[in-house]
Amino acid sequence: MRVLPCHLGEVMKLRIETFSNLKGGNAFYKAVTHPLAARAMADLLRRIENRRLAIYDPLGLAAGAGEFYDLARRELVGVFVQELSAIGTPVLGRRGEPVTDLRESGAEVVLIAAFDAARSIDHVRHLIPSGAEVLSFDALRLPDDMLSKGKHYLDPLNFATNFVFFRDTGRHRTRLTTANYWARYGARNIELYMALFEESGELLAEWREPIPPGAAAITLDSALIRARFGLDEFTGQLFLHAIGAEGHDVVKYALDVFGTGGDLSLSCTHDANSWPSDRYAGLPAPRDGERVVLWLQNSHPRPIPAGSIGLNLMGDDRMHWFDREIAPFASTAISVDTLLPGARWPQQIEVQAGKHMVRPRYEVIAAGRRRIAHVNVERADLAPDPELAELGNLLGKGYLLPAPVLPRRRWHTSILPTPMATCQTELPIGVIVYDHAANEVARHRFGRLARRDSVALDLDALLDGMTLPDDYGHLELVYDFESGTLADGWLHGLFRYEDRASGHAAETSFGAHIFNTVLTRKGEPQSYGGRAPGLSTRLFLRLGEYPGDTLCHLIYPASTPWHATSETALILYDRDGTEIAREQVSIPCSGSLFWRYGEVFDATTRGHAGEHAYMVIRDTTCRLFGYHGLIGRDGAFSLDHMFGF
Repeated sequence: MRVLPCHLGEVMKLRIETFSNLKGGNAFYKAVTHPLAARAMADLLRRIENRRLAIYDPLGLAAGAGEFYDLARRELVGVFVQELSAIGTPVLGRRGEPVTDLRESGAEVVLIAAFDAARSIDHVRHLIPSGAEVLSFDALRLPDDMLSKGKHYLDPLNFATNFVFFRDTGRHRTRLTTANYWARYGARNIELYMALFEESGELLAEWREPIPPGAAAITLDSALIRARFGLDEFTGQLFLHAIGAEGHDVVKYALDVFGTGGDLSLSCTHDANSWPSDRYAGLPAPRDGERVVLWLQNSHPRPIPAGSIGLNLMGDDRMHWFDREIAPFASTAISVDTLLPGARWPQQIEVQAGKHMVRPRYEVIAAGRRRIAHVNVERADLAPDPELAELGNLLGKGYLLPAPVLPRRRWHTSILPTPMATCQTELPIGVIVYDHAANEVARHRFGRLARRDSVALDLDALLDGMTLPDDYGHLELVYDFESGTLADGWLHGLFRYEDRASGHAAETSFGAHIFNTVLTRKGEPQSYGGRAPGLSTRLFLRLGEYPGDTLCHLIYPASTPWHATSETALILYDRDGTEIAREQVSIPCSGSLFWRYGEVFDATTRGHAGEHAYMVIRDTTCRLFGYHGLIGRDGAFSLDHMFGF
């Protein structure tokens, strides 16, 4: 691998809008990169062939499509625009011309760069050169029966999609678990379109599968899919499209990765976040004896050029670029040691991704065990907000990031703050540790960390022999405004847990939010539906089929004092979404609850729930934050944060 000039990767970024924190996801980007749209675009380009082509771009969409398809390499006679301010603006290597000049273009084909293009065509029909064929992006439309909102093609609900790291080999298999949460928003007939891509990007299988009505469980097991289609071993990615979605335009899921054939590996990870980003961060460097592998999975129907994906140590501008092309929808594993030899934990790494892929996964391999986790989106649209340091009297702890302190006799905990915005040149950070009954037991001040600093906190050293009631609790990463005032609310951390006996490990990372205060600020406390504040809980808990048990750690964080205790229901559903049983629990404000499925529900109740059962954590009085995992009899376990809906 080569160390290349920094500007090379900048040039090779995709110039597309994927997600805005103000406007949400960009449905046009999803519409033109959908695997079925890519197939249709190939047909469209064949229809154009070498004929003289004019593009009419009334909505400014042509450049975005041109990032994925070679529109600029056609016999292009001009790009014509409607908006006066767009005249003269470069589009596909040409200067935008007024659409009133289209008649004199000499075009044999006019491509309207719009979906639902009938009105746009009518507006310029009198300007079409005589004999020219008129085409539009409507040629890329999905079949009508795949649309939730047929009258508005670019409605985000028409593109409730996501990617999944998916693998089935002699040593490993994967299983996705979620539920038909769209049903509670009124969806009646949910169907999944799926496309499975092999490591090379080859399409291995493509199918549609109806989901039972109501809040039914959804389980996709790599071994069953492999058997169903008669596939050889594979490692790659699964593209998911939820047809008929209402309420949520993202496919949320939990993904378990199992070792098989004597391999003791076990891990779980969260959904992939379906919008590609320029940068990701929070990739840990390996310890001695470890290998950290980053999975580069192309989310697009165009190759990723060599020199477009790079790594750098946090706070170090020297870029190390991956010098191989990655085919459309292909997956490539790169070792951190290959690009950044000598990087060691607790150093952390930024991924310069150029919007070529959704949130990547990484795999840590050590002593015959593997664990998989994800990096997080690093934002470039933030600036320090001096107001945050002045809001303590109103918002108390303000933004906080809760994480478990698992039972300490069994598990060791490490905390690593992770810069997650390009503006974060320094981080004033502290940690507060609580026992499960909400008593503060320790504080640690990292001080004002420079961006290049990677300082991991060993919880054993902080607690220094201290015991906790029932041996567990939780911690909160918070801003320490006595150390500095540069804060933006995008506070992140990585939390690593290691079994003291077996050596198996798991890690999870997430970002801070404001929790459980009626005062609101910039959409916080977050709400899954409707306007802030979000002061209730609906978390999904998948139940594993691993020979062991499911664990769950629920935390009741509060920026300011809220209700003294939660009123939390642990509700068990069978695979059809029928309630089987529920247990009521109370968690003190700023406290937590660590529990296992097998301890809360007896064998008879679990038997009634059957295979593919799941749980929902429901509380109408407060917002809880949760972590879930599987625990085996061999010292293997997994842990990641839960998702809500």
